[in-house]
Amino acid sequence: MPADGARVVAKRIVLGLANALPSLAGVVIITFILTRALPGDPAAYFAGPAATEEAVEQVRRTLGLDRPLPVQFLDYLRELARGDLGTSLTTGRPVLEEMAGRLPASLELTLVALLLAGAIGIPLGVLAATRPGSLVDQACRVGTTVGVALPVFFTGVLLIYAFYYLLGWAPVPLGRLDPLLDPPSTITGFYVLDALLRGDPALAAEALRQLALPALALALVAMAPLARMTRASMLGVLGSEFVRTARALGLSRFQVLVVYAFRNALLPVLTTLGMTFSFLLGANVLVEKVFAWPGVGSYALEALIASDFAPVQGFVLIMGILYVLLNLAIDTLYAFVDPRVARGA
Repeated sequence: MPADGARVVAKRIVLGLANALPSLAGVVIITFILTRALPGDPAAYFAGPAATEEAVEQVRRTLGLDRPLPVQFLDYLRELARGDLGTSLTTGRPVLEEMAGRLPASLELTLVALLLAGAIGIPLGVLAATRPGSLVDQACRVGTTVGVALPVFFTGVLLIYAFYYLLGWAPVPLGRLDPLLDPPSTITGFYVLDALLRGDPALAAEALRQLALPALALALVAMAPLARMTRASMLGVLGSEFVRTARALGLSRFQVLVVYAFRNALLPVLTTLGMTFSFLLGANVLVEKVFAWPGVGSYALEALIASDFAPVQGFVLIMGILYVLLNLAIDTLYAFVDPRVARGA
């Protein structure tokens, strides 16, 4: 990329980070208020059902929940400034350690699901756009409608019933790896990749078998918006003047579709890809619970049930940071896909 283009990209990243700070501040404030407004009393939960009112009050004082909300919020901000997300009351461990240990599991699941959805949805959308009104186009529209309509947890249960219970093809849906196998030593935190890097393809295959069903459950939901946006964007580009000119010049079908049409249709697809990734990070909560996947989503859900504020706040904040970083990555990719962006157009 030329130096001017690199400066434009760097400027866009800086502006993106500056614009994201108010959003992250809003996430911190709203999450703090909502966790305190939710029904349930953490002190009563941890004191136990047989505890007296005095015992509950003692636990509340110990947890610092008897102080005014502004004082609790200022303490929370001081902890955030030190990089401390607090301590989980249910596990007794720092939330940052818990999240760091579980985040690779969620990211591995989300990334594999996104790759699978893109590998199916984008070519399907291109194929449907090149044959409007055909059987392929009708199948694409019906499939995307069904994918959007079915809840992700219901899709996961159906996949377990079909591939594990009826056919017996899938392993027991209990976590990232068979309980009898030792996980690979941590390099990236992604079991499949770590096993390959350690030279153990058999363990990588077992990890991939455990990953297949939950990733497919997420991919079926993510595939629908990708296929629909790709189809709509390609239909708009294929009817443009420059595509007709390329065809009139005698260029091959591959050149017209890939070099001219698809590249110009890619910007809205990239935007949808980023939005889909953000959606999958949230949808992970349900899929992780269905498949007993030890990610940050199931961790936050268990903490929410126990009225454990710190993990829920840490989960929402980390998801917000990931969303900001993802938007910056997509914004940077625009400059490589469309040279006008790099020139600041």
